[in-house]
Amino acid sequence: MSHPPAQHLNLWKRRLGRVPDSVWDEIELETLVLADNELSEVSDRVGRLKRLRMLDLGHNQLTSVPDALGDLESLTDFLYLHDNRLTMLPSSLERLTKLRYLNISENLFAELPESVTRMASLIEVRASGNKLTSLPDSIGHLSRLRELHLRNNELTSLPESVGKLEELRQIDLRGNPLTGLPASIAALPRLDKLDLRWVDSLALPLWICDLEARGCAVYR
Repeated sequence: MSHPPAQHLNLWKRRLGRVPDSVWDEIELETLVLADNELSEVSDRVGRLKRLRMLDLGHNQLTSVPDALGDLESLTDFLYLHDNRLTMLPSSLERLTKLRYLNISENLFAELPESVTRMASLIEVRASGNKLTSLPDSIGHLSRLRELHLRNNELTSLPESVGKLEELRQIDLRGNPLTGLPASIAALPRLDKLDLRWVDSLALPLWICDLEARGCAVYR
């Protein structure tokens, strides 16, 4: 008796070293967990998994991800790439326009990849623990974004375009060497948490008081 094709495959912490070829034949998969497996590469064949809604490649040794990741246009729920050695992402990832949650924390990004700012459905971006010195103006395109986590980077400021993120609820800027912040943050209508702890280089702008007066919690 044949078994129905798998929809969920969890290979967490199996010390695989490489992904078994058989995984790429499971074309009905909707969730795939490959975290914590000492992976240094992922095959282009990942692009065959057209039904994936969630992919976890966190806690590995990846220095790149394949262009074929952009073929996973059904990715809606999560893409975990945190705790790897990534410095860039392929431009093909801009096709992941249904993705809602992206985690690229604990990598080696010096700049936020432009492809991220084209993932129009993102609700939460986690990019903490990288080497980001700035954010692109195109961050303002993420009109659905609610949470932006940027702890422990090398940011000295944010672009004015952050003020276009009208759904934004939380910004975490802990541990950055900030010297300024755009006044456009003060106009964010739904912002309820601005975390500035462990930031010793910033003279707080006057508009911080306006934020607090309307109920936004400012941690400093």
